[in-house]
Amino acid sequence: QPQLAESGGGLVQPGGSLTLSCRYSGFPVNYYIIGWFHQAPGKEREGVSAISTERNRTKYADAVKDRFTISIDNAKNTVYLRMTNLEPEDTGIYYCGADYLTPYSPQLRRERYDVWGQGTQVTVSS
Repeated sequence: QPQLAESGGGLVQPGGSLTLSCRYSGFPVNYYIIGWFHQAPGKEREGVSAISTERNRTKYADAVKDRFTISIDNAKNTVYLRMTNLEPEDTGIYYCGADYLTPYSPQLRRERYDVWGQGTQVTVSS
């Protein structure tokens, strides 16, 4: 059964950096999309970045494309989200999800994702 587990959240000052990890397991196929989503307090979950497990194709939301970097280590079954120059608006819960039933290319539409992790809290504050 597919499972995802996020880690790496915490408290960071504005302008600081943080790297989140999403460990994936149990997928019945080799090709799927792993995405990172951000849910700010009182708001809906929104896509941040996504990557394919093969060919390393990526996609970023406009708000983060110059600050965040997504990467994958298939040997460790882990997707990373390196976040730099963090802003208070980046505060919230970060979830990783997998689009594996009908994956095509990396995309950030929440309804396309089939399974989710439990989330990790990121707080950007001085």
